[in-house]
Amino acid sequence: MFKKTITSLTIFAILFSCNTSFAQNIPMTFHNGSFFSIYLSIPGVMNPNLLPKSNSGVSLDAGQVVYFFPDGKNGKKEILFTVNSSWKRDTILQIDEIIKVRNKALKNK
Repeated sequence: MFKKTITSLTIFAILFSCNTSFAQNIPMTFHNGSFFSIYLSIPGVMNPNLLPKSNSGVSLDAGQVVYFFPDGKNGKKEILFTVNSSWKRDTILQIDEIIKVRNKALKNK
């Protein structure tokens, strides 16, 4: 009886911890259509350098924040976007265009 209880509790603990650690992982492509490198920061994932006219495949969890550096890679970082759970799989994000829009919003603050 004691062994069954311990086994049941162990299984429950494993399932509970797994259930809370799963997040929606969304594969996507970052496209840099500009002639300049783009430096990003994705905490806990990577700090990619998107080369000019390139694509980079990433899979990010819903809620993941992606930062960019409006004043160059050594400047202050700003939020570029937060991954939304409603985003479709295999979306191609035009990072250079998103940065243009975000820079305009930052200047109008």
